[in-house]
Amino acid sequence: MKKLIFVLSCFFFTTASAEMNNKDKTQALDCVGIYMANYFLPSGEKFEYGMKEKSISTVKVLKTYALEIGIPEQEWDEGVNKAVDKHYGSKYDQAKTEKCHSFVEALVPNGAERVKKVVQTLY
Repeated sequence: MKKLIFVLSCFFFTTASAEMNNKDKTQALDCVGIYMANYFLPSGEKFEYGMKEKSISTVKVLKTYALEIGIPEQEWDEGVNKAVDKHYGSKYDQAKTEKCHSFVEALVPNGAERVKKVVQTLY
């Protein structure tokens, strides 16, 4: 009986820690909007190509993570569409982008490594 309780409690705490609260989800979706705006920067905007790679890769990592923790794909995609509408066409903001990178690296387990891995598979 003690083993069963232990296993169930481990499952509960593992599941509970792998959730995204509403504040984190809102911020993650906002970052997706910023990353997508970075990817589709207007003509004449100065940027490094690596920033575009990292932006689109981070979008993929965030969606994968959202699906892993049980956020329904339709719900995630609807949030992404709203965030993209909010940020699309805006100028590159390095401070906001860096803040999003830090947020994702803290939110997603092995976030920085996961982003690097996706960047490497783009070509």
